[in-house]
Amino acid sequence: MEKEALYWKKLGKDIQCQLCPHFCVLKKGERGKCKVRKNINGKLISLVYNKPCSLALDPIEKKPLYHFLPGEKALSIATAGCNLHCSHCQNWEISQCHPEKLRNLELKPEEIIKEAKENKTKIISYTYTEPTIFYEYMLDISKLAKEKKIKNTTVTNGFINPEPLNELCRYIDASNIDLKSIDDEFYRQVCGARLQPVLESIKLMKKNNVWIELTNLLIPGLNDSTEQIEKLVDWVKKNLGKDTPVHFTAFYPTYKMLNLPSTPLITLRKARNIALSKGLRYVYTGNLQDEEGNNTYCPKCREMLIKRKFFEVIENKLKKGKCFNCGEKIPGVWH
Repeated sequence: MEKEALYWKKLGKDIQCQLCPHFCVLKKGERGKCKVRKNINGKLISLVYNKPCSLALDPIEKKPLYHFLPGEKALSIATAGCNLHCSHCQNWEISQCHPEKLRNLELKPEEIIKEAKENKTKIISYTYTEPTIFYEYMLDISKLAKEKKIKNTTVTNGFINPEPLNELCRYIDASNIDLKSIDDEFYRQVCGARLQPVLESIKLMKKNNVWIELTNLLIPGLNDSTEQIEKLVDWVKKNLGKDTPVHFTAFYPTYKMLNLPSTPLITLRKARNIALSKGLRYVYTGNLQDEEGNNTYCPKCREMLIKRKFFEVIENKLKKGKCFNCGEKIPGVWH
C-alpha cells in the first residue's frame, strides 16, 4: 500500500520532505536519502507503509533498554531504509536497501497489535532500521498500541525534525538513541549526517518525558579516545542528568569498515570508568560479555539490583523501583 507521507511541502514543481534534517528536495519520481519516500505525481508517498521487512520477538534488553520493564519481550518491527548511511551499519542489508528489493510482509497497524496480543507482549519496539523513515506506519501503530495499553519504544538515530518528533513523543514511552559520537565531523564523514540535530532531538525527547537511554558504539581510532568519551559524558550529565543510562558498546568489522579491528573489552571498561568517575550513575557495556558492566547496581549502597547475562535477566531484586537494601529510588519504568 502506498500512503501519502506527512511533513512535506511543494517547492514550485518539486516537493521538499520536512521529516528529517536532510530536507530532501525531490523532483518527480525521485526518492529521498532514506530510499523509501518518493515524489509520485507531486505528492510525497511512503513506500513502506504496511510493509515490514522484519518482525521478531526480542528481550527489551536487546534494544538496549535496561531501565524499562526488565525481562519483558518486545515485538520488534522494521521496514527497509534509513536516513543515515553509516559505514559501520550492522543491518545494512535492510537499512541501505530499496524496499522493493526485499521480501516484505503485508501487515496493517491493527494486525501488528494483534501480533503483540497473540505473543502476550506489553511492548512494541520500532527498531533494526531507522524508524523515522517509516514514520506514518510507526505513528499509526503506536496510536493503536496506546489505546490497548501496549508500550511503544524506539531505537533511533535521533535525526528527525522537532515538529514530527513532538507529535511522535505523545505515543512513545521509551527510546534508546544511538549517539554515535560527540564529534560533528564523525557524523559527516562516517554517517552522512550532522551532530546538532541529534543532540536537539535527545533533549526534546527528555522534555517530552520519554524514558531515554543512550548507546555509544566505540570504534577503534574513530570515536574511542579519552577526550571524546569525556566530552560525551559531560554533555549527557549537563543536558540529561546523571541518572540517564549510557551503554558503551563494542564495534565489530562490518559493511564498509571491514578493515578496522573489533573493540577490545578494555576500551569499554575505560569508557564506563570515565563515565562513573564523572558522576553518571548507570553506565553499561555491551556487545561483549562483561558481567559488571551488564548489571544494575544501587548508586548509594552498591548492592547488585538486576543481574543479567547477555540479554537475559537472571535476577531482579528491585522492590517497587527501589533498592531492596537501602531504599534508594532507581529511575526507570519498572511496572
